[in-house]
Parts: sequence; structure tokens; C-alpha cells
Amino acid sequence: MRIRTLAAVFAVLAAAACERPAEPADAPAAPSASAYTYAAASDVSGYYVSSSEIRIGKWVLDYLFIGQDTEFGEWTGANTAATLAPVMVEFSDATSPMVEVEVGPTRSIKALVLPTRYAVSDDRIEFEGTSPEMGPVRFEGRIDQGALATSRRNLGDDGVVVTGTLTAAGQTVRDVKLRWWLGD
Repeated sequence: MRIRTLAAVFAVLAAAACERPAEPADAPAAPSASAYTYAAASDVSGYYVSSSEIRIGKWVLDYLFIGQDTEFGEWTGANTAATLAPVMVEFSDATSPMVEVEVGPTRSIKALVLPTRYAVSDDRIEFEGTSPEMGPVRFEGRIDQGALATSRRNLGDDGVVVTGTLTAAGQTVRDVKLRWWLGD
């Protein structure tokens, strides 16, 4: 009798081990592949930076990055340890000490925001992401293809290429103007 009871207990434990544990109620849902759309026929890749400081609290917008079209096919958002994405936003803590890096001086504390959703086309960029430092971040902007073409020919200039709205850390900045930069 005791052997049958132990066998029954082991059978129940084995079956329970095969079942998938329930997700906690407050666990964030993984984004679906449809949360990431890329439909640009022209090359919109590069860094989009502001000619003037865009500050939200102690955070300053460094750039909005858009990768090359080949980078978009691989991104699913499933790799939560990723440090690169085909669309991302970076902020600097304006109160942090300056440090010297390969391309010059920069702030020592950064907040890199990876996407939970993006939509990129020839004339629009929509980005949503989150970071521990910034919380939810959203950017919606219009890409001026004529200005982008001029900036690319000149290898970057001060002309406005993207105009949009940035929301981060609970604040919204409208009429954000970004210029294009190839990067290093």
C-alpha cells in the first residue's frame, strides 16, 4: 500500500512539474511581433539629435536612433537583456559627472530606452518604450524626406529633419525638432 501511495505522489509531482507556472498578474505582457513595423522604402537610418537642449527634469535627450533596414527583420523584443534595437532613444542625466569617451566628453549616467512598440515609414516614426530611469517613453514624429536628403548629401547639418512630440517621465514636450546625423 505504501509503495502505491508513494507512486501516486510521484506521479502527481511529475505531472505538476510538466505544467507551466502561471504568470504573475502584474507581469508585463510580451509585445507581439506586430508591435514592430517597418515600412520605409527609403533609407531613414541614422541618429536624430536636437540642435538645442531638450530637457525633461534632469534628463536631456541625446538622440533617437533608427537602424538600417536589415536590422529591423531580427528584432522581436523578446531579448530583454538586449542593449541594441533598430529604434531606440537615449537620455543623459544632466547632473551626472562628465567623462571622456572616444568621441569626446559626455555625461556618465545614461538612460537607454529600448522599444516595446515602433512604427517606421518614409514619413513617420512612432516609438514607445520604457526604462527604469524614465518610465514610459513615447515619441511621435514626422520625417521630412526633402530635408533628410539634403542632410544626407551634406553628411549632416543643422536643418530640421524630424518634428514631433516626446513624452517621458510624465512630461510632454511638443514641437521637438531633430536634425540628422550619420553617427560615428
